[in-house]
Amino acid sequence: MKFFGSTPRNNSIIGLPEEEFYRYGHRACAGCGESIAVRIIMKAAGKNTIVVTPTGCLEVVSTPYPETAWRTNWVHSLFENAAAVASGIDSALKKIGKRNEFNLIAIAGDGGTFDIGFQALSGAFERGTNFCYICLDNECYANTGVQRSSATPYLASTTTTPAGKVSRGKTEWKKPITEILATHGSEFVATATIFYFRDLYMKVKKALSVKGPTFIHVFTPCPTGWRFPSEKTIKVSKLAVETGAFPLYEIEKGVLKISYKPEKLKPIEEYLKLQGRFAHLKEEDIKQIQEYINKEWERLLKLEKCGNIYKTLPLE
Repeated sequence: MKFFGSTPRNNSIIGLPEEEFYRYGHRACAGCGESIAVRIIMKAAGKNTIVVTPTGCLEVVSTPYPETAWRTNWVHSLFENAAAVASGIDSALKKIGKRNEFNLIAIAGDGGTFDIGFQALSGAFERGTNFCYICLDNECYANTGVQRSSATPYLASTTTTPAGKVSRGKTEWKKPITEILATHGSEFVATATIFYFRDLYMKVKKALSVKGPTFIHVFTPCPTGWRFPSEKTIKVSKLAVETGAFPLYEIEKGVLKISYKPEKLKPIEEYLKLQGRFAHLKEEDIKQIQEYINKEWERLLKLEKCGNIYKTLPLE
């Protein structure tokens, strides 16, 4: 395999290590939130890392044979079994006495996490696999045509939930994947996004320092699938947090802590109006979504005050 590019570029992210382990030259769309996230993730993980990536956008754009954007160990798995492959690697490294020499990460999209890969992911967490699983959430099956996933937000228009005369878009609310995995007993799970890049970086560092399974849910806006201009990716990422559409928090040893608290949530309409997938929404739809977000935000604030509310599994 050969690497994209030949010389370093002066485009380092302020405050983070300069060395790049996910390089420029990949085939991602302009403004791709996933590639921005992976660049930050790999700066935190470093050179001695094994990455497992299932079929999806990231695999397709980063490894068109015989080229690769990865500057570390990388394994391609099937769509549904990234966590199972990572479990096998964890066991193999232990068997040969080299487990402490590598960070082990699985990086998958929402389709390969919320849906197709959830069985393997749940099993790996139940077994106590020592790895960090990172979900890059672009809220759809972007690689195969922008179909809905269980990460797709309520009333979003996709190719399988198209808004029109007989459909309002997706009629189900987004699956709470981070809390679901917290209930599996993980010592550390968190949400993150690319605008707050230092927060993402530090959460990856923390997750990799923990023994056992950890999880980071990373919000990665998709200009192509969500239908917004590619230069608005970072703005969409920021607004998702400021409106409460995607709150930032971590659950460490069973205790939930909100990472960023806006003094007051911005109206959700500011976030929705930037995206073509919500262009069909009526005033009553936006009101319904706003009410749901307000309730969820209040629920998180209450959970933060409760102390240890999620169990953690004893590890050997």
